[in-house]
Amino acid sequence: MCADTVTTPDYRDTLNLPQTDFPMRAGLPKREPEWLSRWERIGVYDRLREKAGREAFILHDGPPYANGHLHIGHALNKILKDMVVRSQQMMGRDSRYVPGWDCHGLPIEWKIEEQYRAKGRNKDEVPVVDFRQECRRFAEGWIDIQRAEFKRLGVTGKWDEPYLTMDFHAERVIAEEFMTFLMNGTLYRGSKPVMWSPVEKTALAEAEIEYHDKVSPAIWVKFPLVQHEHQPPLEVEEGAGNGRAGRREDTDGAAILIWTTTPWTIPQNRAVCFGPDIAYGLYEVTEAPEGNWLAKGERVILADALADSVFGQARVEHVQRLRDVDAEELIQTSLAHPLRGAEGAAGEWDYDVPVLPGEHVTEEAGTGFVHTAPSHGDDDYQIGQKYGLPMTWNVMENGSFREDLPLFGGEVIITPKGKDGGANEAIIRKLAEVGALAARAKFSHSYPHSWRSKAPVIFRNTPQWFAAIDRPVGDGQDAYGTTIRERALRSIDELVTWTPRTGRNRLHSMISNRPDWVLSRQRAWGVPLTCFVRKGASPEDEGFLLRDPAVNARIAEAFEAEGADAWFRDDAAERFLRPEHDPAEWEKVTDILDVWFDSGSTHAFVLRDRADGAADGIADLYLEGTDQHRGWFHSSLLQSCGTKGRAPYRGVLTHGFTLDEKGMKMSKSLGNTILPEEVVKQYGADILRLWVAQSDYTADQRIGPEILKGTADSYRRLRNTMRFLLGNLAGFGDAERVAPAEMPELERWVLHRLAELDQVVREGYAAYDFQHVFQTVFNFATVELSSFYFDVRKDGLYCDADDSTRRRAALTVLDILFHRLTTWLAPILVFTMEEVWLERFPGEESSVHLVDMPETPAEWRDNALAAKWAEVRRVRRVVTAALEVQRREKVIGASLEAAPVVHVDSALTREALTSVAFDDVCIVSGIEVMDGPAPADAFRLDEVPGVGVVFAEAPGEKCERCWKILPDVGTHPHPAVCARCDEALG
Repeated sequence: MCADTVTTPDYRDTLNLPQTDFPMRAGLPKREPEWLSRWERIGVYDRLREKAGREAFILHDGPPYANGHLHIGHALNKILKDMVVRSQQMMGRDSRYVPGWDCHGLPIEWKIEEQYRAKGRNKDEVPVVDFRQECRRFAEGWIDIQRAEFKRLGVTGKWDEPYLTMDFHAERVIAEEFMTFLMNGTLYRGSKPVMWSPVEKTALAEAEIEYHDKVSPAIWVKFPLVQHEHQPPLEVEEGAGNGRAGRREDTDGAAILIWTTTPWTIPQNRAVCFGPDIAYGLYEVTEAPEGNWLAKGERVILADALADSVFGQARVEHVQRLRDVDAEELIQTSLAHPLRGAEGAAGEWDYDVPVLPGEHVTEEAGTGFVHTAPSHGDDDYQIGQKYGLPMTWNVMENGSFREDLPLFGGEVIITPKGKDGGANEAIIRKLAEVGALAARAKFSHSYPHSWRSKAPVIFRNTPQWFAAIDRPVGDGQDAYGTTIRERALRSIDELVTWTPRTGRNRLHSMISNRPDWVLSRQRAWGVPLTCFVRKGASPEDEGFLLRDPAVNARIAEAFEAEGADAWFRDDAAERFLRPEHDPAEWEKVTDILDVWFDSGSTHAFVLRDRADGAADGIADLYLEGTDQHRGWFHSSLLQSCGTKGRAPYRGVLTHGFTLDEKGMKMSKSLGNTILPEEVVKQYGADILRLWVAQSDYTADQRIGPEILKGTADSYRRLRNTMRFLLGNLAGFGDAERVAPAEMPELERWVLHRLAELDQVVREGYAAYDFQHVFQTVFNFATVELSSFYFDVRKDGLYCDADDSTRRRAALTVLDILFHRLTTWLAPILVFTMEEVWLERFPGEESSVHLVDMPETPAEWRDNALAAKWAEVRRVRRVVTAALEVQRREKVIGASLEAAPVVHVDSALTREALTSVAFDDVCIVSGIEVMDGPAPADAFRLDEVPGVGVVFAEAPGEKCERCWKILPDVGTHPHPAVCARCDEALG
């Protein structure tokens, strides 16, 4: 080495470089369980309940079924709930969440039956109490499994004391709620068509139905016209026909054509309906193939708009339209049942079939006439009630015809395996044999199936117990109406906030149009209909139902001590009826309640009865998928309106379904399912939570490998922001804090943005708009902070003297940012924000989830300052874009090698730029702001007019400490540094 060689000191140790052990690789799958254990150990949820003086906020949990592992829809639902609960808590509420499970009903009972079938056992040979105990044990096992899976998602709540519909107290309350219907006059026993599962041998609620495509036999059937001189027509409503027109001779031997996709209902036909506003004609077949079902010379009546399609299906070659057939003539018409006089029918169908007006008849398909079987369809039933049509009892609980039904006795409609039986074909063959068939085809349509067995259901007339929703409720709670329907509709409009608003419209429409509620199920596992009926009496008789408060009280007391099994014990009648009533005179009802009545009653034993419930028994929010408009939202509303007189909730939030990345429904057969467990194992629960936060939950959400990769990338960017904060705040204390008034403008601009964001975050969380909250905070953190403020302030943080106002102000702002970002994001990224918090505030009792979002002073807002800095940043964009061109062309390697000249037309903008350290803002070693037009070769951006940048290299030498290139480097006591760094070195 030469004697005059000078070694430049290494100044790295003199810089305030970030110091943190916070890793860039999160390792969430491995580390998240540690935080879960920690929260349980220090009792975070219970400690939050100790915060006094807070207004309660209660999200009431819609109970999932305890019968299987979680799917991605469960995860979406529970994570959304958790974001609500945590955000409300951190905004100052006492936000309570009691998770629950639906433990009764068909889903669990069906699993036990499957186990029985696999072992060759017959459920009906097992004592009912023993069977119910097996169902209880099955549910208990799945509750433990699901609880662990939900907790793994970071969901907070009272997990050690959840609510279960099979708890003895819950079963008592469900029975009491049912007995309220018994006592207030809304309970009745009736016979009407309900959706019936022949496979499960029970009635089903609409919420237990899902629709799948099904290919059914479609048939066109002739109903011959008949005339009886002494038979007066049925009376019909005014306007449907005035009766002046009689039947004409040209209809002798004619028939009305009907179309149906349920041939098995033909034996139950009691009427044919027409549309009062539909144009009908009398047609004669003039050409048809030999032996055709609809033969040459036959005359038929059908809708004009459908004639071409019908005759095409019937293979008719030519027809002649003879004349119009109006409503008056149709009403005067009587028809013969198509099986009338059939050999072997034993007179079963030797009755006349009236023709009646029906508003439900359309010209969309068929013939314009609707075959009407009041025992097998709601529209049919309503017509039957209106005109006094008789009901039929031909279909048994197993989906077969009664054995003594002529011609078709024992024929099966739906087999025990959910397949079509032989009933349809048997009826079609017989119709063809008697000359009543005009055509047949196959028809693919959406058809109701049981969501549990996946088998088709049928509409079947069967005695059931109903809650009347249009009957006056005799409980005196008339603030919102006298009937359940009135109360429900007024609650929807006057008492409930809907998120999104479309939820209101959907539920309002359903409640407006729904029939009475079928409460009874022919099953074993659930809460029974705790009532007695008088033996030998009919439902219309006075005193048919026993209404005795003393009996009800004994039932409730027994259920509290023993659960609903008490009802199924041999001594139940003696125990509950005596001493006031003779058990020999009364019959115990053995049906169980619709499981939706169970879950609809949860407000009573959770919100009303628990110490951590609601003072008024009303939840602030119900949150479930959009399918629950016909499920839990619906049943809870009806049930509560029958017992409380109003809705049990003040707010309802609905989310969509989860689809794969292509927008297709997930199914195992397609191999496109995404399981929460798999996502958690690969990425961690916080990535799944972040996916939820980034999604518009009001619509259907897509999820898949590529979407999750994008979510993980967003997470890494945000994690990098938090790592910068932690690294620079190491060792920061209150002694270094700077008051806002003493801060540089750039720091005060950050405070202004925080004041704006605080309002956005709070309003967003209050409106449950998690997507907007996250996107706003994410963009602020990764764009305004990481790509601007942090980038600009790195130089001051690292190189300024320890006691410099600029550095201390920046640290103060970083501390303020830390507290807001961690608490704003904690409801979403529960694990990561806990990790960030503990990195700075370690300790056994420390947790970000024990603190609130800090209040942000209103005086931090400075709109004038914000407008000025918006202009500064606008010009900065042009400078950085100009430097990027030079970097791309390898003229410079780093922006500090530049000292550009900026030409600005606006005097106000020039004043703004010269009043701040614009060179620091642009991260250059020097900058000159010039008046007047820029040279022709200046760099410009079209979107920022009036600004031109001329590149120039920075003059001087590179400071070995801050790396700026300045003319004064090397002229100070410390070698190879600038004046600022020389002062910092002391």
